[in-house]
Amino acid sequence: MTLKSRITLAFLCLVFGISAQNMQEGFTYLETGKYAKAEGFFQEVLKEHPTNKTARLCYGRAIGLNGNSEAANTLFTNLLADYPNDFEVKLNYAESLLWNNNFSEAKTYYKGLVKEEPKSFAALLGFANTLSNLKTYEEALEMVNKALEVSPGNPNALTSKKYIYLGYAYQNQQAQQYEKAEALLLTNLELFEDDKDSLLNLANLYLIWNQLDRAESTYHKLAQQPDHNTIALNGVALVAHLNGKENKALELSTTAYSSLSSTATPIVVQQTTERYAQALIWNKKFTAAKSLIDSLITKHPKQNWVLALRATLNIYKSNFKASLNDYNQILVNDSTSFDGNLGKANALKALGQTEGAYTAAENTLTFYDEQKDAVNFIKQLDQSFTPTLESKVAHTFDNGDNQAFSFDQSVNVPLSTKLALLGNYNYRTTKNTVTDNSATSNNLSLGVSYKLIPSITFKGTAGLSSAKAESANYTQLLTDISFGIKSFKLQSLEVGYKRQIESFNADLLDREIVQNNYYANYNLATNFNLGWFTQLMYTSQNDGNSRQLLFTSLYYNLLPKPSLKAGINYQHITFEDQVPSIYFSPEKFNAVELFVNIIKDEAAAKPKTWFYNATAAFGYQFIEDDPKQSTYRLQGAFGYRFSERSLLNVYGTRSNIASATAAGFTFTEIGLRFKWMFLKKKLFQRD
Repeated sequence: MTLKSRITLAFLCLVFGISAQNMQEGFTYLETGKYAKAEGFFQEVLKEHPTNKTARLCYGRAIGLNGNSEAANTLFTNLLADYPNDFEVKLNYAESLLWNNNFSEAKTYYKGLVKEEPKSFAALLGFANTLSNLKTYEEALEMVNKALEVSPGNPNALTSKKYIYLGYAYQNQQAQQYEKAEALLLTNLELFEDDKDSLLNLANLYLIWNQLDRAESTYHKLAQQPDHNTIALNGVALVAHLNGKENKALELSTTAYSSLSSTATPIVVQQTTERYAQALIWNKKFTAAKSLIDSLITKHPKQNWVLALRATLNIYKSNFKASLNDYNQILVNDSTSFDGNLGKANALKALGQTEGAYTAAENTLTFYDEQKDAVNFIKQLDQSFTPTLESKVAHTFDNGDNQAFSFDQSVNVPLSTKLALLGNYNYRTTKNTVTDNSATSNNLSLGVSYKLIPSITFKGTAGLSSAKAESANYTQLLTDISFGIKSFKLQSLEVGYKRQIESFNADLLDREIVQNNYYANYNLATNFNLGWFTQLMYTSQNDGNSRQLLFTSLYYNLLPKPSLKAGINYQHITFEDQVPSIYFSPEKFNAVELFVNIIKDEAAAKPKTWFYNATAAFGYQFIEDDPKQSTYRLQGAFGYRFSERSLLNVYGTRSNIASATAAGFTFTEIGLRFKWMFLKKKLFQRD
């Protein structure tokens, strides 16, 4: 945390010959921060008295504090040559090193000054500020305490001490030493009771630490100071958002925004307007958010904070290309911008441009060392390319006396951000407990996944299925080829071909029915919580039969966390030939159901937490011209994430919707699933 030296002018600029040269006016300009006027004043003095030490000192301070730090350093270097043993000149020269950010050189020089004059307040405080700039905060605290021994209660030293504590706490926060950061901030609050900066830093620490209740309490403490009530409301609104209480966040931010007055400082106005716009976005009030942001763009064109708001709005609306344009403009304005760099990383990731996302996140860390969000972003990207193993065991049974046990093992091994190796092994044994007919199958397939361009991914696998049944043993080719396409906003399309063996029960395995499936899956999302999924499939079989299938689902998202949606499903199936004695193959089949689904997503679950999903569906099926039959479908899963690399869940399904065997049946499956990143990191290194 950068600190400016706060050394009293009166101590440094000794009035030499003041009665003759009447420099009090210039001293007043310096002491009151009117550096441009001070510069002009002492420049005039030096025209008449070019060698006057005091005038040279004060002119050097004036130009240095007015932004011309290099010229000030040159002036003090010349003064030092003229007065090599003058301590006041040395102090000014040391401070000019700070103005020029030459902190390492300043450290060495101040060390010598403190050795020369151990009781010099100016030297001790300058040394403390230098050490603080170098982030050696323990030594900085030692020096500022020595300065306060020399000048007890000095306001400049106390201010430096406060900011040293803040910088030390921030350093520990970045290193995720949260307990130590908290202790430092609480100490600061003991020294500087109810200090706004310390309270805000403490609340921010609790946010990063995910101690949301403590963050809210800290903001409420800040709110007890009327001058800072609006800032506190902005913080409490953020806490509400992080707790998933979007309506409350909007209510709080609306109150804060409405309370802004003409006396509010520009920074408070900006922060409050930002939070209000964000709350509108969080609540998907996109029209109101756009109207507000458009007005801000007109008032503050190309200002980064407004561009960041528009970029956030477009991220929520899945306008990732528009968002990327704004983040790029932010970086043109300021290449070190945190919002610009990490925002760009998120936009590129959403666009499938993984390499660019990595680069933008890494660039963030060059400016913000160990920043938690950027570190986690890269960590999550790395995990998405870490080799993964997924295992399932399941037991199924139905009221047709069929039972089956299965084991499925899948592996995904990324070799780059574009290419991954895929593998799958499946073992299934099935038996009819009445006929005693049984069969087993072993399926093995290998393949690749390759991102052709950011919006199109190819997946292809091929393998063999080996089956042993009552009257036949055989081997058949398996294959699955698909293209995943995301060329349009909020839409995805998958088209493919899959060759498989019908293995629902032992009788079907015995008949060696090969299915060639040609399919297309289309999904459409919207910005108003409505979604639509459709699947089309045509299947040709080696027994001469064929099937056409349409499944479509229209649903509405009721809640975001946990995800709660409800909708209606419709399914239509026709078979070219009807062979009911062999398998369920109606000329026409229709089913419609209403469903409710709740999900606490396993992908968002943190280590050592539970996740779940459950679906309940009820409806009717219509087979040929028969009377309608009521249907139900119950599905659920409940699991636990042990760590970032592993999870386990149980799952189950029970349904009476017609299947490959017959109508009027009840089907049940229960299983166990384990997912594990079996390597600690990705296999490849990026260039």
